[in-house]
Amino acid sequence: SVKSATTIAARLVHAFGEPMDTPHEGLTHLTPSAGRIAGATLEDVASLGIVRTRAKCITALAKAVESGALVLEPGASPEATMQQLMALPGIGPWTAQYIAMRALRWPDAFPKEDLVVRKRLGGTSPARAEAMSEAWRPWRSYAVLHLWRAEG
Repeated sequence: SVKSATTIAARLVHAFGEPMDTPHEGLTHLTPSAGRIAGATLEDVASLGIVRTRAKCITALAKAVESGALVLEPGASPEATMQQLMALPGIGPWTAQYIAMRALRWPDAFPKEDLVVRKRLGGTSPARAEAMSEAWRPWRSYAVLHLWRAEG
């Protein structure tokens, strides 16, 4: 759930992010760098309430980014990046599409497996959702954001 993910993300930021002073209540740490997480042990990450398989995914992703083997920036090839992502443990097509949408700012990402997207498209299958999305190319990311917001 979003609430669960937010809780885990906050734990990760407090454990590995750099503390900072701000005049804003609750804003106390910077997001941890890939290097900081890559240097953590699997046990360090798992101790935050993250299941071991997810902790393995997080550390593998951080190591790939820190080493430069994986570039998560606009301008990177979406197709190549998604293949690299899905080669990491615990990252499937939905996550790869989501990262392409957000980190690469790819306007044509379409996480066809997304439950909200499929629900908003009439409760359809992932294959049918993808077929329906063809009319929106090359702007499918915007359609996804619209569908998510409409579910709000």
